[in-house]
Amino acid sequence: MSSLKHTTRSNASGDPIRRKIESLGSTLSLPTVRRAMGALEGEHASRQRGGSQDTLDIRAYEPGDEARLIDWKTSARIGRPMIAEKERPSTSRVWMLLDMGMEMSGSCEGGERALDVACNALAMFATLSLRRSDDISLVLGDSANITRIQFNGGFAQFERRLDAATERELDRPRNLDALLDYGRRIQDRNALVVLATDDTALEKPQLEKIRQLAQSHPVVVINVVTVNPFSRPRLYHRVVEARTGRFIPAFLAKQSNAEGVENHRRFNATQLLHELQKSGSRMLRSSSSELMFHDFVRLVSVSLARSSTNRIVKPYVRQAGKATVGDGAQ
Repeated sequence: MSSLKHTTRSNASGDPIRRKIESLGSTLSLPTVRRAMGALEGEHASRQRGGSQDTLDIRAYEPGDEARLIDWKTSARIGRPMIAEKERPSTSRVWMLLDMGMEMSGSCEGGERALDVACNALAMFATLSLRRSDDISLVLGDSANITRIQFNGGFAQFERRLDAATERELDRPRNLDALLDYGRRIQDRNALVVLATDDTALEKPQLEKIRQLAQSHPVVVINVVTVNPFSRPRLYHRVVEARTGRFIPAFLAKQSNAEGVENHRRFNATQLLHELQKSGSRMLRSSSSELMFHDFVRLVSVSLARSSTNRIVKPYVRQAGKATVGDGAQ
């Protein structure tokens, strides 16, 4: 079932969530960023710093560095902890696949377009990836075209390119199958693939394609939860189907229909999460940019905790509507 149609575009340049995203990227130390992204990607060799292959450099230990990176022989000789910077376990490439079908004009519970929530979620990954000097490829897809935009630069430039690329009206249906096939043709098997779509797109054929993609690449699925059209959403006087533009009759907005749609969506999301977990991949599923941000921070925190079994981690927690750092041992 398609979601509600949303006809306005948010002002991304003034979006407070973007400023939170930018702040997160600048607040985390570089060793922490490397560790978090490396945990999301899994262990695989590259020519970048921070892994377990050939030594590239020796430097002094910094708070936040993993204990396993300490070069004990060098530390004993110099008299203080020293870190051996080695090849980082990733390829330094991130592919962002963004669903640009008209269905992404559907609304979320708080009034945002699904596309705007998806773009903000991609910006969350971009702020960490760019801090690590990764190469980012943004791939936009609908039923008519698949367009790749390769990006090199800072976060502000990424924002401008992303917003400019998604400014046009969404007037063509989605083709998630073609976008997933594009992802499976990415030759770099160790590159992180971030797929952004909404939960109305994830039916059994698409779940199978995502499962196959996750077998060859580390994958994160951004699953934007749109309004259930039969749930009598309080912010909307008339319900319009995003794909067809047709009004949904008010008599269909009853509890049994709403529950049927909700159960179907949750079942598909559970199936997808299960398949992703088996391959070590992840999913973020939320109904707003704010909730997506909190889930992203939690994902980073959990990834850090899992990659740092020998030390105490201070994970991010929700407090007063913002991400803060809390004490905790993992």
